Amino acid sequence: MNPTRQAYINLHIAVLLFGFTAILGDLILLPAVVLVWWRVFITSISLLFLIQFGRNLHLLPKKLIGQYMGIGVIVGIHWITFFGAVKYSNASVCLVCMATTSFFTAILEPIILKQKIKKVEILLGLLIIPGMALIVRSLDFSMWTGVALGLTSALLAALFSIFNKKLVDKADPMSITFLELSSAWLSISLILPLYFYQNPETAFWPQEMDWVYLLILALLCTTLAYVLSLRALKYISAFASNLTVNLEPVYGIILAAILLKENEELTGNFYWGCSIILLAVFCYPLLNRQKKKPLKA
Repeated sequence: MNPTRQAYINLHIAVLLFGFTAILGDLILLPAVVLVWWRVFITSISLLFLIQFGRNLHLLPKKLIGQYMGIGVIVGIHWITFFGAVKYSNASVCLVCMATTSFFTAILEPIILKQKIKKVEILLGLLIIPGMALIVRSLDFSMWTGVALGLTSALLAALFSIFNKKLVDKADPMSITFLELSSAWLSISLILPLYFYQNPETAFWPQEMDWVYLLILALLCTTLAYVLSLRALKYISAFASNLTVNLEPVYGIILAAILLKENEELTGNFYWGCSIILLAVFCYPLLNRQKKKPLKA
């Protein structure tokens, strides 16, 4: 199979798993910070076996390890704001906010990677905004904290995707994933005592069903999905990746309607908004392919 096509298939599987992440975040009773701590803890342990307990990590330059760990800190904050958005609003609202990731990427990627700004990417990134606006326009004011956290999470997702694109060829995906997620765990561990000091009544230990959801969240929706998305980045741009990730709200909101009965959110505005998002998602590879076609004599 063509490597680029395989990359898109891997990415869509990852996006479907990412879409299920918000559902699990709603089902798990732990607060966002504690939830993310357990998520990256379980994931890091699973990755230790996959990378043969860091057998090849010593071959990586210390500077590169530091860069991956820095990205991991961004990943950790991204997930805290992501699950915070779920807790302060709901899974559907959080996932729709994540659709703005491509807009942030279109602006930041040329700056960070020192590339020429592409008008098509800016246009398609902007096209996501009215789609999201249509979906959230009827929200109750109490959910706007969740919206703010969701938009912050989208900005952070754009940042770590761009940085990963820059460094993805310098190590294997498993080692990158381990370094970033273990770094996320370490950084959250440092702030956890302060969090519990300010919130002494907060639960730390998961309940019975929380363990089941956490294992699914860590092993399938994190380890597997994260590695698949990193592999895809070897063959497609960060913008194309994030544009495809805009299918996450579509997958996730459908799952939320089925599993969490959030179908009251699925108004006519939802379908119009999803249509705009889908249009942007599928237009990018078509326009990109057309642009690369050689001119006929």
